[in-house]
Amino acid sequence: MKKKFIVLGVLFTAFGFTKMNAQINFGEKAIGAVQKGVTAFTLTNADAVALSKEAVAKLDTENEVAGPTDGYTLRLNRVFGKHTAGDGFTLNYKVYKVKEVNAFATADGSVRVYSGLMDIMDDNELLAVIGHEIGHVANNDSRDAMRAAYQKEALIDGAASQSTKISAVTDSQLGKIGSALIDSKHSRKQETEADVYSYNFLKKNGYNVNAEESAFRILAKMSEGAEASFIDQMMSSHPDSKKRADDARARAEKDGLYKPYVQQKIDNTVPKATTTKKAATTKKTTTTKKK
Repeated sequence: MKKKFIVLGVLFTAFGFTKMNAQINFGEKAIGAVQKGVTAFTLTNADAVALSKEAVAKLDTENEVAGPTDGYTLRLNRVFGKHTAGDGFTLNYKVYKVKEVNAFATADGSVRVYSGLMDIMDDNELLAVIGHEIGHVANNDSRDAMRAAYQKEALIDGAASQSTKISAVTDSQLGKIGSALIDSKHSRKQETEADVYSYNFLKKNGYNVNAEESAFRILAKMSEGAEASFIDQMMSSHPDSKKRADDARARAEKDGLYKPYVQQKIDNTVPKATTTKKAATTKKTTTTKKK
């Protein structure tokens, strides 16, 4: 069965999609506390974080989230669970049980990984992809994407001015802002910087840096399939996967760390419980003869 794959989150935008399943729909209820005191042109970092948090919370209700004892969750926690703190932000992780190959991270530090991605990448390759997503958060690309999405929709609907508050924005406009955030694209420079962040993350934490090249090779191979024409459109403003793989290899070669990567076993199942058999003990009985 051919796998569909979509733009890797808000962020890993070297890849395309046929249909976006994780659209944000804020429904008929406004965003709540975030509404207070926010203007379209003065959306602060804190506002961007709060809006992102609301958006991801909504996404979590619209997608099947792997439970705490699910094999996908156990694997993600094992592979990446110890990396919860970044430079000024806290990370949280969940798996969407969706077959598309996707992952994204938002300004509030939420990282969402699709099971489809976990089905085709081993632990090290997964570390490289998530490292890239976190790079966008660390480099404030995610924050800027939220600000741009908010301002764009507010301007289009004539709701923005120095004195107009977000409370004046309709639920419909909020839905458009959310969708624009998910669909946003990063520049070549931002993508390259996030790639470098991922490489440095792998290197700093003692992981295999060659997994970054391998992850891009996998995605490059996928782009040769039925979705290739769509990928070509996406590539108009982003470096393609093959070039990014070549760049990752060049970084490893420069550091004297390059070695062709061999993909490891991929296992998203719940580990089998190990049972230890107790050795049978024979109780000695002593018979005392009557004198």
